[in-house]
Amino acid sequence: MTNKPASRPLTGVRVLVGRARHQAGALSTQLRKLGAEVLEIPFIEIRNPRSFKPLDHALKKLVAYDWLILTSVNGVDAMWERLTKLRLTKQSLRHLNIAAIGPATKRAIEKRSLTVNVVPEEYVAESVVKSLRPQVRGKRVLLVRAKVARDVIPRELRKAGAEVDVVEAYETVVPRASRARLRAALKNAAKRPEVITFTSSSTVKNFVALLARSGRTRSGKDARLEGITLASIGPVTSETMRDLKLGVDVEARQYTIPGLVQAIVASLRPM
Repeated sequence: MTNKPASRPLTGVRVLVGRARHQAGALSTQLRKLGAEVLEIPFIEIRNPRSFKPLDHALKKLVAYDWLILTSVNGVDAMWERLTKLRLTKQSLRHLNIAAIGPATKRAIEKRSLTVNVVPEEYVAESVVKSLRPQVRGKRVLLVRAKVARDVIPRELRKAGAEVDVVEAYETVVPRASRARLRAALKNAAKRPEVITFTSSSTVKNFVALLARSGRTRSGKDARLEGITLASIGPVTSETMRDLKLGVDVEARQYTIPGLVQAIVASLRPM
């Protein structure tokens, strides 16, 4: 076995990145810096919602809200685009307390010269609720998110006494063009990945949809995935993977892109 330089521990390892095309760069860049051969086949495609009316309506009455919760960079980008279309400035958000799930979302907000008041210790909905529960009783909260998302945040904050409005800023769909590319990559020894990354429950669900049905081994795993390490960004994504019978070989301890990369490197070190 060829010795790998300490600075490039993923040399010779082929990793399939399934993030949306415009978001794959950060993960792919970090993997390539560590020597990995990266194959990008998007498992999700970001689209506008069928209507921006609910989001626009909420943005026009921001003065009525006390808190704004943003759960992804996609949500930040979509909201900012609508603010621009409506000719609203960042001043309309200055009075708000803002919560962000994760450092990437926080950076996207701060890039717009806004202050983030809360980033939970763990970058999952349950941690957001834990951070905000003592602060939202009697407050109005605007949650900007994807069309399909877990209902933990609105449900639990309402229990805590908040009035919560949920608006869709974007939706994720299955990129049909990826189906043939994914199946070909799994069949072709020259392209077959040794690691597949999953960065959200949506990437998991869409991956299974792209793969479609196939024979399973005794372990219950799709036969086409035998010998491939399946890497998850965190416990919510892992739960979806297990629910859909994929199994989880690697889970990041810190639920971020750097945390996922670190977990992949650790999993491939010789024992």
